[in-house]
Amino acid sequence: MYQAIVFLPLLGALIAGLAGTKMFRNMGSDAQVYGEPAGHGEAHAGGPHDDHHGHYDGPPWPMYLTTALLFISCVLSWIVFLGFLKEPQLVKIEVLRWVNSGDLHANWALRIDTLTAVMLVVVTTISSLVHLYSIGYMGHDEHQPRFFAFLSLFTFAMLMLVTSDNLLQLFFGWEGVGLMSYLLIGFWYTRDSANAAAIKAFVVNRVGDFGFALGIFGTFYVFNSIDFDTIFGAAAGQTGKTIHFLSWNFDTLTTLGLLLFMGAMGKSAQFLLHTWLPDAMEGPTPVSALIHAATMVTAGVFMVARLSPLYELAPYAKEVIVIIGAVTAFFAATVALVQNDIKRVIAYSTCSQLGYMFVALGVGAYGAGIFHLFTHAFFKALMFLGSGSVIHAMSGEQDMRKMGGLAPMIRVTWVLMMVGNLALTGFPFTAGYYSKDAIIEASFVSSSYFAFTLLVAAAFCTSFYSWRLAFMTFHGESRSDHHTLEHVHESPRVMLIPLFVLAAGALLAGYIFKDYFIGRRFAEFWNGAVANGPVMAAMEKDSAIPAWAGWSPVVAMVAGFALAFLFYIRDTSLPVKLAARHEPLYKFLLNKWYFDELYWNFLTRPAMWLGRFLWQKGDGRVIDGFGPDGVSARVIDVTRGAVRLQTGYVYHYAFAMMIGVAALISWFMFGGAR
Repeated sequence: MYQAIVFLPLLGALIAGLAGTKMFRNMGSDAQVYGEPAGHGEAHAGGPHDDHHGHYDGPPWPMYLTTALLFISCVLSWIVFLGFLKEPQLVKIEVLRWVNSGDLHANWALRIDTLTAVMLVVVTTISSLVHLYSIGYMGHDEHQPRFFAFLSLFTFAMLMLVTSDNLLQLFFGWEGVGLMSYLLIGFWYTRDSANAAAIKAFVVNRVGDFGFALGIFGTFYVFNSIDFDTIFGAAAGQTGKTIHFLSWNFDTLTTLGLLLFMGAMGKSAQFLLHTWLPDAMEGPTPVSALIHAATMVTAGVFMVARLSPLYELAPYAKEVIVIIGAVTAFFAATVALVQNDIKRVIAYSTCSQLGYMFVALGVGAYGAGIFHLFTHAFFKALMFLGSGSVIHAMSGEQDMRKMGGLAPMIRVTWVLMMVGNLALTGFPFTAGYYSKDAIIEASFVSSSYFAFTLLVAAAFCTSFYSWRLAFMTFHGESRSDHHTLEHVHESPRVMLIPLFVLAAGALLAGYIFKDYFIGRRFAEFWNGAVANGPVMAAMEKDSAIPAWAGWSPVVAMVAGFALAFLFYIRDTSLPVKLAARHEPLYKFLLNKWYFDELYWNFLTRPAMWLGRFLWQKGDGRVIDGFGPDGVSARVIDVTRGAVRLQTGYVYHYAFAMMIGVAALISWFMFGGAR
């Protein structure tokens, strides 16, 4: 069963990717999906962003095959997860003997424990629903088989990551999802913006992965192993010990924890390494839902949770995680306040919610962090796919300033996105209410008041930008042109069914599973899969947090809603007036705290100048000037002159011999005789 969960997506990717465009091309064209006329699907999302390139005229079996295999994997994952609810355990299945070099031993094995079971459900559920949604959204793209093959291959890489039993296997899946992210962000490779976004995501992640690789090297150096159980068993023995590097001594566990977390900062788009995530919205909307909302960006959260026994012994590393997570949550939420692209608002929301997860991990509330990962997957995927439904209805338009009044025209999408909005803002008894509020409470219980303050402020911003998105998109007067409004229509059933499933998760997942993640069944359910820090036990006490602190997220949510209602329903002139009055602040937020400009001026441009200098001066003048253009060129000149002496005429050679003889005789007569 476990092998099928992991390898069925790989099987679908190989068949669809290798055979999808070669075999059965004579089966006939059947691009119609659920009764849509040919050319109807993605053409409605054919605006400046989610545009399609031609019409797919091949057989539809690649998308059906990959989707069917993903649903089988999803069903099996839920069977595993429900089994763990009754009887958690640790299962290891060796797939093959992999790397054996000196002391380095890393076999390819599947590690199935509670943490893995949770991640299997998240990855396969979101992936299968995205596949189903894409049948309607991408069913007519001329590169459809490649798209579905990439989606399935990404899912396989993510499953490899979450089932890893050692750091090398985890790194294999880690780099696999990074590669597939690059390919999917730049899926429409004829657009320069898509290529630039894909390269940016790839390069920024390489920065984080450099630190991650150093962390893996350091772990092997310290523990002489990269196997998780070996590392966890020996971690306590490294407490208080140091690593000597150059002339400094660094605390061993703190150093390893920070290096490994650097990889998580890149993959999970944390503060300073976050700049790639909003630009990644250049990819098709289903890609945004799969990779940048629910799965790949949570890889860093999973990694820190998996290494929680190590981090529990590195308190300084945990403090850094708390600070970075809290700043990320606040920073991204403030930027989302003024963004106008519907997908970018949700992208910054994702970045902010990932910050919440890292705060939970940093304070030791690992159950709360994974709980928010679990619930966030449902409502954030719902928001992304719902925005895709809006873009589909609006003929590719993504600017919320050109929307408005869509609720009566696409009522089902409106209702479903309102469900996602409620969960995201933490409305009582929705999924986000249980998981996000638990993180805020955990930050207070752990005395991380800096994080608590920023998270409550981020909760206010989250409520404001979420309802701002809802009001600007669905309510008020329409700001669309007449031609666009004529074509507004509800999405086909194949795109709406995944939204209904995700909406159910956004409403019910928190209430149903709260006891297993943050309640009385936590220790029994997790069974040592993550560390059980003192914060989780303290949160169970009624006196752990005062009433005002417990109610603060709800108050922030209500205040954010009230302000958004005032600005975008009661008096729509207020946002313009406020932006004009505080123009520097507005531009600061609109330009994302000017991080792109800072990196360009202080990192990218100097690096380009240095590269150009080394190329023109170092390589061109010094190396080429001394080598190919120097000594080598002189040798060529000499040989070219020597070649000119070889005329082939006998009398030339005879004349040269006579000169030589005359010179020799002269030497003997006037010099050599002495």
